[in-house]
Amino acid sequence: MRMEAVDKRWYIGYGWWININALIAVTLSLCAIFFPSMKFLSEDWGMDILTLVIATFAVFFRLFSYRYFENQVGLNFAAFLYSLIQLACIIHLLSVTGWAHSLYVPIIMIMFFFTGTNGIFTIIGATLLSSMYLIVVIPSLAKDDSFDWFSLGIIALSYLMCLLSYFTWRNKYIDQESQQISLLNNMLKNKQQQSEILIGSIADGVIVTDTKGKISLMNPSAAAMTQWPIDEASNIDVRTVLKLTQEDGKPLESDENIFAQVFAQRKNFSKTLGLLGRDGKKSIVSLVISPVKLPQGEELLGAVAVIRDVGAERQIEKQRADFISTASHEMRTPVAAIEGYLALALNPNVSKIDNKAKEYLEKAHSSTQHLGKLFQDLLTSAKAEDGRLTSHPVVVEMGEFIEQLAEDLRFSAEKKGLSVEFIINSGAPDGEVIDTSKELKQVRPLYYSNVDPDRIREVVTNIFDNAVKYTPEGKVALGLTGNDEVVQIHVSDTGPGIPPEDIPHLFQKFYRVDNTATRTIGGTGLGLFICKKIVELYNGSIWAESTVGKGSTFYINLPRLTTAKASQLKLTVEKDQLVSDKA
Repeated sequence: MRMEAVDKRWYIGYGWWININALIAVTLSLCAIFFPSMKFLSEDWGMDILTLVIATFAVFFRLFSYRYFENQVGLNFAAFLYSLIQLACIIHLLSVTGWAHSLYVPIIMIMFFFTGTNGIFTIIGATLLSSMYLIVVIPSLAKDDSFDWFSLGIIALSYLMCLLSYFTWRNKYIDQESQQISLLNNMLKNKQQQSEILIGSIADGVIVTDTKGKISLMNPSAAAMTQWPIDEASNIDVRTVLKLTQEDGKPLESDENIFAQVFAQRKNFSKTLGLLGRDGKKSIVSLVISPVKLPQGEELLGAVAVIRDVGAERQIEKQRADFISTASHEMRTPVAAIEGYLALALNPNVSKIDNKAKEYLEKAHSSTQHLGKLFQDLLTSAKAEDGRLTSHPVVVEMGEFIEQLAEDLRFSAEKKGLSVEFIINSGAPDGEVIDTSKELKQVRPLYYSNVDPDRIREVVTNIFDNAVKYTPEGKVALGLTGNDEVVQIHVSDTGPGIPPEDIPHLFQKFYRVDNTATRTIGGTGLGLFICKKIVELYNGSIWAESTVGKGSTFYINLPRLTTAKASQLKLTVEKDQLVSDKA
């Protein structure tokens, strides 16, 4: 079966042409049979009873199978019936005047020309039909000792019409296998064109590399950001084109190959970095690199980097942060003054007030303290966002540090009736629980990290205070564990827990879980956001896990230093301090 490739209007038009000729054959055959004066129609045109039967069948096929004329299969059958009409005429004419001298020949030539609409095999069939005509009429070509050149010329013309039909329609039809291959090629070509159009239209930069880090595709947005023409960047190492720096413009560590990390870990990379263009253009970009794998299997094909210029966004954020910082700083002074005057008013040694007025003043004092805390958090969050948060990292032994911090925080929990546990994982599967109310000594590993102890104290205290506030009864545990690369601090409680849908948003600015407990407990919604920013200062991570009704656990991961590295950093700091003292 052939696949339709010619415009459907050709099939419909050719079908009507066949049907009209069949109607003409029916009409002329009836005239030749019933009107003696029109007997020439039978003699010159071949309109007899056989032609009438076949032409009538062709007309009925058209009337009752109209829809089949709109595709190639139906048209082939109609053309077959039409060929039978012609064959009947020719058989009759051969016995009378010779078919080549009939007025019916022009119609036959037209049919031969349009056979090409049905494919190459129909043309071959028409050629074979002409050959059959030639074989049949050969004995009658020589007549009265004179050669019938006209009949031979008509047969040659029929061959010529078949050849002309082939060259006219050969590019407009296609067999089923070729049609499928062509369709597949067109689909692939179209998809490739669509992909190129879509990638080229994306405002974000897109760079595709192979597993060796060579650029195989780059869209115009990436070319504009890197200031590299697409044709020049092709097949070049991506690190040559994509020159990345830290967000503040400082160079990355020499051994930090981001693409190699993506290939090795087979995980996405996402970070805001600086980008240095080929001509010196500096910009701040959000970079996301994803490994490209086969749909089934783990074989890597390369990586896709999506680059988004966030310079304008950062400028807006900086302006907003500057406004918040200025406003918070300016408002802290009058709020602090109000808080101070209220404290004096509540001091019995300074003023004497009745119990009712004291109640009002205590509420006002509490509100001003909350307002002061809000301004302080706003100021800290603004500094954290634009990188102005002060930090003085030093080598800290986290075991001793967290143990002392647990002792300092124990009072606030016990004041509410909660017990406190300090848990150190010293290598045992379940860790070891130490009661901080007793003096116990144990051999435990040394967990060194290069952090600002004041900032880490701020983070742990904030999380611990939240655990105490939201835990009505039970205990709060502060723990420490780690491996060769990470020091992990965790704070767990036996509170009501956090719904799963709220956990991904906990560290967003101003986000608070909406339930009965949070409505009765005050908060700014900035504490965990600040904690996250502080932890990220030291290339750490923070997250939460919780089960509703069973409590929550917050984890803080910080990079761990080896003992040798910690000793080396300590010596460096001491030397720097000695040099500064001498200066």
